[in-house]
Formats: sequence, structure tokens, C-alpha cells
Amino acid sequence: MLRAALLLLALTPAVALAKPRPIQIKTLSNRADLISDGQALVQVTLPRGAKARTLQVTLNGSDVSSAFQRRAGGRIEAVVGGLKLGANTLKATAKRARGAQLTITNHPNGGPIFGGPQVQPWQCQHGAVDAQCNQPPQYTYLYRSTDPTKAGLQPYDPKNPPSDVATTTTDEGMTVPFIVRQELGYQDRDQYQILTLYTPGKDWSRWHPQQQFNHKLLVTGGGGCGGDYHTGTAPLDDLSGTLPTTPGYTQSYITALGKGFAVMSTALDNTGHNCNVATEAESLMMAKERLIENYGDIRYTIGTGCSGGSIVQQTVANAYPGAIYDGLVITCAYPDTLSAGAQFADYHLLRGYFEDPSRWGSGVLWPPVQWGPVEGRPDPVNAITADEGLFKGATNPVGDCVPADKAYNPQSNPGGVRCSILDYMINILGPRPPSVWSDMERRVGHGFAGQPFGNVGIQYGLSTLQQGLITAQQFADLNANLGGGDVDLNLTPTRINGDDTAVSNAYRSGLINEMEHMRGVAIIDHAGPDPGAAHDYVHTWWIRDRLDRAQGDHSNHVLWFGPTPLIGMPTWPTDAMLAMDRWLRAVEKDHSNVSRARKIADDRPADIHDECLADICKQTVATRYGTPRSVAGEAEFNDIVKCALRPLRREDYSVSLTDAEWAQLQKAFPAGVCDWSSPGVGQGHNVAWLTYQDAAGNVIYGGRPMPPPPRSKPLR
Repeated sequence: MLRAALLLLALTPAVALAKPRPIQIKTLSNRADLISDGQALVQVTLPRGAKARTLQVTLNGSDVSSAFQRRAGGRIEAVVGGLKLGANTLKATAKRARGAQLTITNHPNGGPIFGGPQVQPWQCQHGAVDAQCNQPPQYTYLYRSTDPTKAGLQPYDPKNPPSDVATTTTDEGMTVPFIVRQELGYQDRDQYQILTLYTPGKDWSRWHPQQQFNHKLLVTGGGGCGGDYHTGTAPLDDLSGTLPTTPGYTQSYITALGKGFAVMSTALDNTGHNCNVATEAESLMMAKERLIENYGDIRYTIGTGCSGGSIVQQTVANAYPGAIYDGLVITCAYPDTLSAGAQFADYHLLRGYFEDPSRWGSGVLWPPVQWGPVEGRPDPVNAITADEGLFKGATNPVGDCVPADKAYNPQSNPGGVRCSILDYMINILGPRPPSVWSDMERRVGHGFAGQPFGNVGIQYGLSTLQQGLITAQQFADLNANLGGGDVDLNLTPTRINGDDTAVSNAYRSGLINEMEHMRGVAIIDHAGPDPGAAHDYVHTWWIRDRLDRAQGDHSNHVLWFGPTPLIGMPTWPTDAMLAMDRWLRAVEKDHSNVSRARKIADDRPADIHDECLADICKQTVATRYGTPRSVAGEAEFNDIVKCALRPLRREDYSVSLTDAEWAQLQKAFPAGVCDWSSPGVGQGHNVAWLTYQDAAGNVIYGGRPMPPPPRSKPLR
């Protein structure tokens, strides 16, 4: 008996080791908990020794085994359709393997997924079949003409083909007619576009795409900053309308199509239409999932865009890393929405003082030549451009974003829709607390979106005072009489305190981009002198400085500076896109075990580096203008939207102040002045992968981190 027991004990480890290993199930087109539109690309990986021919897969109990086949590289994959809304259970079993299951959560094609409750009311496009703007996609053809006077892409009729169709040779050596199929559809209540080289009459399936497709993706973004309450148009042009379609100029997306890229865009990644980083990311994620499930695998994705098109790339890449972009091509750069927004808010307030002499004290004069230096530039042109062209329209709650009977009016309809982008982003910023409610908020019983910036404590014009460019009298009068704005941004005698929760949420969400999750993307920023279009080259340096602070280096960031306003050189949108393609192709070929961030740093081709042309190098420093806050003492990062305070001290000033001037400053700064050496109020880390809704769809103001992506679990 003893010998038998010992023999049994000796055999037990061998029996345990012989237990089959589990199958692995993974969604490839998106995270398993963020799937939309009823289908998902799924991979099943069998352990060694398992019998593939015995594989059985069920979806919610129904057999879907026949969809799974051996694909390229021996992978077992399928596009699994028929997903119900909510949780779906996918199970896989096979002989000599332990079965597994994966929960796939399917979301409506009209959204939302993680952006939180959608803004209302919403006007769908003509042809929508429901209130979520769903509509079957439409497919049309375009072509590039051999006629140089025909710019861009022209309509193509397969039944009556034109005689001037150009040819193109892809980057894999295939020469085909330059004919493009455009898929135009609606997801997340708004438009998306997918364009590919396409030979009419030939099949294209996810598993067998037409050969001219190189499995690369270019995503185009749009500029501005706004919040519409209706469907829009997905942007394509390099400069979002700044550089329109012109004979002789080839937009970079057309070059990419000719190389074999797919090109994708969504209306919600046009920041002039939607300045909300969560819904920008959500729409791009949904469209990319659709593309992968219907067109084929994607090797890597490059983004392009100017101004707001640079914002959407950088904020989405940082707030939702790994989901959309592998490389960014940015120009007319801003790092984000709200650090530039604070700069523009300062412009707005300074203009309210400078341009209204009735607000100046007795004996005080402000000739226009002195306005610019206080604002951080030699002249006030940028302040006017930024305020009139961007800030006023984006932040004014009274507007025509919805029909007049639904619109906010502080007197007659305080509960109406507020057209400010801050209220458009209330899921992210959160509402103002009752302790600071205006009369309008008390009347409707809820807070409007918090103000994510403040100007309490800012000593406007401090360095110009120290340099002798303005007098102590001007400095004291400016700061005593500048004031601020109320919740509707009407000018007020008191400064803007800012709402601490909104400020904190701005950092947390990435609306203020601290570049903390950017190591996984390569960046080429091409720029030129700003002619007064509110796109100072300083914004590019904010990006680099923040990268250096967050990463310890900027090895993934390349700067080009040239003589052409805003973009550097006319060819650079395309040149930078093609350079980024070479950079990412080098990373793709690197099969070492080092991190992706290390590959991006190490594999950058030697000829892709910082550069500026001819004598423009000498002008680079000159174009790094300041801002009202940098003139007031803020550091080069320009990411403090509400400063910490320190006591006001007379001995800190290098100029002599009269008792009357000192009294003005004491009145202007009763709580103290900005301590720029300390972190800002609410300044904190960007948190990746936030959701703004709970399982029931209720709003989570400020967001909550999503759990890790679901993984398959072994069956018992």
C-alpha cells in the first residue's frame, strides 16, 4: 500500500503537467469591450498539440466555427458578425486544448462608446434612417486627371469612363489607373470617409483586398475649435481649407492614395466641428475598426493636419495611446486645446482693456505699439486674429448652434443650449459647483460647464516693466483695471478665478496635453513664419519642451522650419508624410525585443532630422514669440492655466513704485501674485483611456479610467 501511494504521488506532477493549455481568443480590430456595429475581427490561437480541425467556436451559443479559417501566416481568424448590443460570449474548444471564452461588448453604430451622453439636440443628415443618423454607406468613384488644370480628384462614372484617367505606381511597384472608391457613411452620429485605389468590376474582400492596397492608413484631421449640433463633413485637405484645392498643387492625401494607402477621415476629428478629445478619439476608433474589418489589416497609421488637425492628432495620441496613430505629421501646431485657450483668453481680456481708453486711469496712455510686447509679440495682430477668429466664437454661449427657440439666452431662456465649447465638453470638464452659480444657473437648477482657466494673480506686462518698455504707472493701471469675465465671458471688474474641478479635469483628460503618453508615436512638425494668423512657432516649442520634461528627451520629435508662412515649404505636407512613411517602415522591420519607443528613437532614418532652410535658421528664435503669461513670468512649458499664489512683495520690483501705484497693485492682487515656480492649481498627470459614462450610460464627469482590455478566460 505504501509503495502504491508513493507511486501515485510521484505521478501526480506528470499528470498536472499533461493538462491541456488553454486556447487564446483575441479581438484584433479593436478592444473587445469597445466593439461597434455588430462585428469584430477575432483571432483564435491554439496551444501546441491541439487539433485545429476539431475547433468549434460559438457566439452566444450559436455555432460560428465555419467563419474561422487559416489565414496568412497560419493565423486562425474570422470576422464574427451578428453581435447583439451589450455583452456577447464567444467560446472556443478543440481537442487537446482547454477551451476558452471572451466577452465582446458591442456598442451601437450611432454611439456613444466612452464619450459619455451625447450632446442634444442633434440634427442628422438628409437620408438618415433614425435619430442616431444611421444610413447605409454610399460608394462612389473618383479619379485623378492627366489634365493639370483639373485639381484634386474628379467624379468617375464606371459606365461612362473619362478618357483622361491618370495612372499611378504604388510604393510596392504596381501600376494601376488612378481611380479611387470613396465610402461615405455615418458612425457616432456623424460622417466618415474611407478612400482607396480601386479597380471597378474587381472584387475586394477583407481577406483578399485588391493588390494595390499597401495596408497603410493615412488619417486626415481638420482645423479650428468649435462644437456643432449637427452632422458635418469629414476633412481631407492638408490645411483644412487654409490651402484649398489648387491647380498644380497635390494634396498629401492624394499622394498617399497613389502610393496605395487607404485614407480615412471623420467629421468628428475636425476640431472646428468638434473640439472634444473623447468624441474625436471615439469616432476615429470606430471608423478604423470598420476599415480593418472590411478592407484588411493595417500595418501602421499616419495622421496629418494643420492647427486643429495638429491638436486632434496629439491629444488623441496622448489621451488614447495605441488606438489610432503610429506617426503624426503636424503643422500650424498647437499641443492641445486649453493651454492655447488660456493664451487666447488673456488676449481677449487684454483687448478689452487696451481698446477701451475709458478703462484707463487718469493720465495713463496706451499707444498700440505697446500692446504687442505685453501680449508677447512685437504687434497686436495675433491677439486680434486669435480673439476674433477663434476665441470669441468658440466660447460665446449665445449663438446659432441650434435653432433660436432652443438656444441659450441669459434673460429669456437660461436653460437653452449654450454654444460654448466648454459646455460642449461638459462631460470632460464637469459642471460648476453651486457655491459659484450665476443667477442663470440658479434659475435652471444646475451648473454650466466649469471654467478651466483663471487669471487671478497674473502680473500682466511684468517683463516689459522690467525691461523699461512700459511705465510703472501703466503696469499698475493695467493690472488694477484689466478684470476678468463671468460664466458667459462678459467682461467683469473682478478676475476669473477658474473652477478647480474643471482645471483638474482639463489636465486629467489631456485637454491640456502634458505629452506623457507620446513615446509610442513618431512626430514630424513642419512650420514657417506666422504672418499674424495666431499660429506662433512658440507652440511647436511648447510641444518639444513638454516632451523633454515628460520623456527626458525628444527622440521621437523632428522639427522642420522654412520660409513659407505656417507650413515652411509648399512641398512639406507631402514630403513630411513620405518621410514619416519611411520612418515607420524602418520601425516595422525592426524585430528586436526592445520597446516600441526605443525602436522609434533608434530606427529614424539618418536624413530625417531637425532642419531649417538657409537664413531662416537665424529667424527661428525671432519667431518664438511669447504669450501674455510668459511675459508675466510663466515658464517655457506654458501649461499653467491657473497659477498658485505667493504674497505680493514691493521689494520684488526692480523699478520704483509710487504709493498710489503700490496701492493699485495691492487692490489688484489681494490674495497674492502668481508663483510660477510652483505647479499650477489642479495641475496633474494626463490619465490615459478615460471613459465618461458608466455601464448604464450615465455621465461620469471628469472621466474614469477604463479597465485593461478584456482577455479570454479558460473554461472550467
